[in-house]
Amino acid sequence: MRLLSFLFWMFVLLIAAAIVLPVLTVGFVLLCGSGVFLLWLLPILIIAASDQTSRGEKFCWILAIVFLSWFAWIFYFFLAPLKPVERDYYYY
Repeated sequence: MRLLSFLFWMFVLLIAAAIVLPVLTVGFVLLCGSGVFLLWLLPILIIAASDQTSRGEKFCWILAIVFLSWFAWIFYFFLAPLKPVERDYYYY
């Protein structure tokens, strides 16, 4: 009787694992996919929030990021601040 009970519970555990494993796998894949998407989106957000370039230059750099990916982001850090940003100072 104990052997039959043991085999029954092992069968139940195997069925439960067969049901839970695909759910965990999908969750893991979605988590990894969202992490990769956020890593891809990070340079775009950094360039969009930057004060080193004007609006048109930002647009061109973001297009370069979308089509050339990380290489354009590395070029942005080396090439974008070519001219100093003009600041408006008010003296009283």
